[in-house]
Amino acid sequence: MNRKPLSFSFSAARCWGVVLKEFLQLKRDRVTFAMVVGIPVMLLILFGYAINMDPKHLKTMMIDADRSEFSRSFIMAMHNAAYFDFIDELNSEAEGEAALVRGDAQFVVNIPSDFSRRLVRGERPAILVVADATDPAAASNAISAVTQLAESVARKDFSGPLAGLGGSTPPFEVRVHRRYNPEGITQYNIVPGLMGIILTMTMVMLTGLAMTRERERGTMENLLATPVRPLEMLTGKIVPYIFIGLIQATIILLAAIVLFGVPFVGGIIELYGILLIYIAAVLTVGIAISSLAHNQLQGVQLTFFFFLPNVLLSGFMFPFYGMPKWAQVIAHALPMTYFNRLVRGIMLKGNGWLELWPNVWPLMVFTAILMGVALKFYRRTLD
Repeated sequence: MNRKPLSFSFSAARCWGVVLKEFLQLKRDRVTFAMVVGIPVMLLILFGYAINMDPKHLKTMMIDADRSEFSRSFIMAMHNAAYFDFIDELNSEAEGEAALVRGDAQFVVNIPSDFSRRLVRGERPAILVVADATDPAAASNAISAVTQLAESVARKDFSGPLAGLGGSTPPFEVRVHRRYNPEGITQYNIVPGLMGIILTMTMVMLTGLAMTRERERGTMENLLATPVRPLEMLTGKIVPYIFIGLIQATIILLAAIVLFGVPFVGGIIELYGILLIYIAAVLTVGIAISSLAHNQLQGVQLTFFFFLPNVLLSGFMFPFYGMPKWAQVIAHALPMTYFNRLVRGIMLKGNGWLELWPNVWPLMVFTAILMGVALKFYRRTLD
């Protein structure tokens, strides 16, 4: 038999045929095409508009026991600095402490009742500003600004008979107390957040490929032939990964305490309760992606599309309150936003269930919604 010798010459026509074939395949794969267009647009919008390392308009509460023109002048100066938005007036230091623990306020300003009297006497009284310093990047610029306000207020307000108080040294002092991370150590904020990053990446990726892997291997037909119901199937897919997630979280927790010296002032029961809720939430994301995707490549693409906003918008890398309102609205639809607040609140603040609940119930609602989406699209695969 005569065989045609192999040709090692390059054919532009054959190469062009392969190029056309790839373009046709990309055209038919809408998920890949959306990723090609969507990822650059999303990154441009997020880094161009949403990411801001100098957050302003931080939630601030005040305790003005003096209620004098001098205290009002200082509060107005803080407001004009654009770093602080006064959202409420409190009656006691205990209320201010509770607001900081819950995360309702980033700063609490406490002006004592004898402030103006001691000021006029030249006794150099102090105004106390308590800051939630769990995220050093979010609080540092605002703290620097508030410490400079005493001098600017003195130059503006102390004139006439009070001109003698406005010398080179400000007539009153602004004392800033950094709570929960007084030394501004970045690891205290980053390492607990890494727990959410690692769990999200691994749990969503593993379960995101669960159903598509069954279809590509041809074992899905065997599963469909069994009397297992959709909810039983999806729950059975999730449960093994819950134990894997708890093992990962334990390793990260031990490394955070032993290697990085991150304080742990909360309860271990609260932490593992939150971990169970969060792992269930991200696993339902993976199962929903697995039910939506037609193959493993689409599963990986959808996983990445979900993972990226969680990293950028959850407050893990960039200050949450530095983002514009529309970005904060998007972030409140992402589970990692709540998990970062929960794990930092437990480890650094010692929060209990009462303080944790406002960030727990959104995770539960998120889990229920995503499980409903997974069930709906799973039933379609039975046809």
